[in-house]
Amino acid sequence: MKARLIAVGENAPPWVAEGFAEYRKRLSHWLPLDLVEIAPGLRGKNRDVARATQDEGARVLAALPKQAHVVVLDGRGTPYTSEQLAQRLEHWRGQGRDLAFLIGGPEGHAAEVLTRADERWSLGPLTLPHMLVRLVLAEQLYRAAALLTNHPYHRA
Repeated sequence: MKARLIAVGENAPPWVAEGFAEYRKRLSHWLPLDLVEIAPGLRGKNRDVARATQDEGARVLAALPKQAHVVVLDGRGTPYTSEQLAQRLEHWRGQGRDLAFLIGGPEGHAAEVLTRADERWSLGPLTLPHMLVRLVLAEQLYRAAALLTNHPYHRA
């Protein structure tokens, strides 16, 4: 099983890119994780924000691996403890499908993306910068994998 993080936004700050790369490396033998960056839709004065979100959604859907189990990061999704996420990861592994985690743009996900999602995951009630969500997602996936293998990383 492989995972793909499809995220709207490009050019992560170095501290995000380095942190993501570190957890990606740690995850590599448990859950290979690739990052696909999607160009944000055009925004600004006299621009249609709904159109920008729709354009982003079309590019996100085009980047999905075939037959992947799609997990949308969404504040209205299901929040998991680290232990619950480990159980979800074990469930996803049991399905034998690749995973795709989706991070939307400033206005969230296009309706078509939400319709395609197999499930929605919330990182909690806080509003986080989307670049930071990349790093949190990678760390939490690593923590979940570590829990499943009794690795000492998780000590709670």
